[in-house]
Amino acid sequence: MKRAAGFLVVTVLGLLAGGRTALGQQTTPMKKAAAPPTIASVMQTQLGIVEHEFVGAAEAMPEDKYNFAPTEGNFKGVRTFAQEVKHVATVNYAFFSAILGQAPPPGVSANEQMNGPDDIQSKEQIVKYLKDSFALGHKAIATLTMRDAVTPLPKPPISFLNTGLALASFSCTHAFDHYGQMVEYLRMNGIVPPASQGAPPANPGGK
Repeated sequence: MKRAAGFLVVTVLGLLAGGRTALGQQTTPMKKAAAPPTIASVMQTQLGIVEHEFVGAAEAMPEDKYNFAPTEGNFKGVRTFAQEVKHVATVNYAFFSAILGQAPPPGVSANEQMNGPDDIQSKEQIVKYLKDSFALGHKAIATLTMRDAVTPLPKPPISFLNTGLALASFSCTHAFDHYGQMVEYLRMNGIVPPASQGAPPANPGGK
C-alpha cells in the first residue's frame, strides 16, 4: 500500500512538473520566421543602396562647387554637378509616378536632356528635391507584386520600359550611371565620396 501511494505521489509530481514545463513553453514568445523575399523587398534594398550612395555624394559637394563641370579634356556641354543631381531626381519622379499610375510633377519627364525645374537652384533645394524623389520611389516599389510587376503600364515614360519592374530596376541603373560621373567631379575637387571614405585602397601600389 505504501509503495502504491509513493508511486502515485511521484506520478502526480511528475505530471505537475511536466505541466509547468509545457505551460512555460506556451508562454515563451515564439521567434518570428523571416519573411520570404518578394519583388518589392528585393527592389527596396536595391533602391536603398543607390539612394545611400547618391544622396551622400550630393551632400558631400560644397554649395560653391555645385555648378562645377570639368573643363580639361573633352567635356564640352556636360552637365554641372547640380544638373547631374537634378537630372536623376527628375527621372526618378517620371519613373516612379508612372509605377503609381499618377501624373509626374509639372515639367518632369524622362527625357535624357531633362535637368529638372529651373526654380530649384540652391544646394538645399536640390538635395530636398532628390530625397523626395527617392521617397516617392520607395512608395512606388512597395506596390509591386508578383501579379502586376510585369503587367504593361498604360502610359510608360519610355516605351521599352513599360512595366513597373522594368522602371524600378532601370531607375537604379540610371542613378548609378550618373553617380559615377559625380564621383569624378568630387575627386576633381579634392573630395573623397562618402561611400569610399575609410575603404582600403583599390590600387595599393598606386600604379
